[in-house]
Amino acid sequence: MKRESPGEPTGAPEDRAGFHPSSASGDIDLGFAVIDARREERTGYPEVVYCSGKSIDQAEAIIVSMRERDIPVLGTRAEPALADRIVSRFPDTEYDALARFLTVGSFRAPADRQGLVVVAAAGTSDLPAAREAALTAAFFGSVVKLITDVGVAGIHRLFSRLPEIRQARVIIAAAGMEGALAGVIAGLVSVPVIALPTSVGYGASFGGLSALLGMLTSCAPGISVVNIDNGFGAGYQANLINQLVSSRRCHAKGSS
Repeated sequence: MKRESPGEPTGAPEDRAGFHPSSASGDIDLGFAVIDARREERTGYPEVVYCSGKSIDQAEAIIVSMRERDIPVLGTRAEPALADRIVSRFPDTEYDALARFLTVGSFRAPADRQGLVVVAAAGTSDLPAAREAALTAAFFGSVVKLITDVGVAGIHRLFSRLPEIRQARVIIAAAGMEGALAGVIAGLVSVPVIALPTSVGYGASFGGLSALLGMLTSCAPGISVVNIDNGFGAGYQANLINQLVSSRRCHAKGSS
């Protein structure tokens, strides 16, 4: 959704002290940050802005500088105040407040997205991380389906959604507490499962550590695990797997 805001824009990066032109390597040196403007040439995907820990002015300067060079922007952990500022500059900004996920410009148009990534969230409380994962995979070119409230406490709800889940090329399982969802799903499907531990749970869950350890020690094969609440990392990895499958299928069709 687009976020409407009367937030006032600040000066362009060129007006800021410490701004330096792009170097021969293609880096954009802002003095306090160096933007890797050619990352897409090396990896296939542009640099992503981790907004947490940056001031609003710093994050805005980075985003503005990237857009001035027509680099599509994905910003994670973006607070509403920053979103207000960016919307006032770029009307095509989209912001998801629950996931704290901000985009400016499009890396892959919705019509060009392919494959299928399923993001299964154990509970409603897991949605911030799950939505970050889903939005990341979609931004980079995957068709994504987000399935919510399929945790093991009501496992019949998971079983009722299995036909949809089994259509995916890769699955992200987001869960807190003991993190059992990933192992259960991995025992029911034939595709990779990316386990996304969340910081949801009471005291002994230790802010997601119990889910992380449970997922790391799962006896079900086919699971990889990202860091606690790292929806971005899960979505990025899922998209890479999904796109690899798409590429191979296209190559196979072209060779037949």
